[in-house]
Amino acid sequence: MPPRLLLVTIDRLPAWILPAWGATWVSAPALDALAGRGLVFDRLIAPSLDPRKTLEALAGALVAGADRAGLNVGVITDEASLAALVAPEGNSGGVALTVVPALVPRRLARRAEETNLGRLFAAARGLLAGADQSIVWVHAGSLGLAWDAPESFREPYLDPDDPPPPEGVAVPSLQVDADTDPDLVMGHRQRLAAQVSLLDRWIGELVAALPTEPPSPEAWTICFSGVRGMPMGLHGLVGLPGGEGAEMPFGESIHLPALLVDGRGRMAGQRYPGLVIPADLGETLREILGLSERLPGVEGEPARPMTDLLDTWAHDDRDRVIAATDAATVVVTPHWLYLESAGPEGEPNRRLHAKPDDFFEVADVGSRCPEVVAALGEIAAAARVGDRRAWSAPLGAAGEIV
Repeated sequence: MPPRLLLVTIDRLPAWILPAWGATWVSAPALDALAGRGLVFDRLIAPSLDPRKTLEALAGALVAGADRAGLNVGVITDEASLAALVAPEGNSGGVALTVVPALVPRRLARRAEETNLGRLFAAARGLLAGADQSIVWVHAGSLGLAWDAPESFREPYLDPDDPPPPEGVAVPSLQVDADTDPDLVMGHRQRLAAQVSLLDRWIGELVAALPTEPPSPEAWTICFSGVRGMPMGLHGLVGLPGGEGAEMPFGESIHLPALLVDGRGRMAGQRYPGLVIPADLGETLREILGLSERLPGVEGEPARPMTDLLDTWAHDDRDRVIAATDAATVVVTPHWLYLESAGPEGEPNRRLHAKPDDFFEVADVGSRCPEVVAALGEIAAAARVGDRRAWSAPLGAAGEIV
């Protein structure tokens, strides 16, 4: 029997909101249990805020390759647009797509089963029960559409003296300035935490529905990953960009959670601190499934499989990840996050943050490290014009801890 894979991808789920990545105030016991059974990637960085690019790098090319290899693949999602990525009309018949459309209800759900995530994961459990697929890919996009978790999921995050969080199910789109009420920002964070706890419940039930657990030759490998994060006020935006606001590629948005539970039980309870891009994770899944056709990388940068971590913990670590959006260009290294955007007068606005200590990019140390700013600025400039050497040119002063 070929290896089997359960892949779960969640759009608009940032790493910072999950306890396995440091959020001690949020409860997610099912994901914590998976983290204890598997390999946690501390620094998965998305090179783009376009979810289609991230999903293609992580799963789209993998599904297409599995289909060409004759494997049966089941894809279940609440986003109808995923059909264009999976393209069932162009495959050989091995990919079965099910869409459970997400809704925007007028009020919070009364029961967890009535939520968008509840309906999606119930259908996913039914798909697993058939056990006919080699790959089951569950994708949720509803975190960016509606926060409909019942009131009972919000209550644990409210202290007696807290004002009630904002009502309704709408995902916020709020520009934060000096006049913004901090309680309003905190209320939206509490709402997101409730949605995360709801997600965690259904992930736990989905994993419990698997017929066998690792380690076993028949066990499913489990991969869980975010697709985009969610800004929550640290850099001027709460929730989704709107109007003239732009989502900047700070860690709130591009630093994603990811973990891998190997079906053979290798490297359980380990954390990999190095830089990873979604294409690396997709290439790792390809090797685990035994597919011969290598997956494409990003912007000419080849994907690097990480199956060697599962056997020997020896890996060719990345020294950078480059993320580019319409608003800014970011260069992330093991020691730094450099962000360059256009200033109000057209002059570049440069920021430098020490990693991994400055988790939320609060302290700009660019004025103290001009050589690092210059070195990473050259790499960012090369990336903006499509120069592939941006991924391989020496880092110079930026490659050293200052």
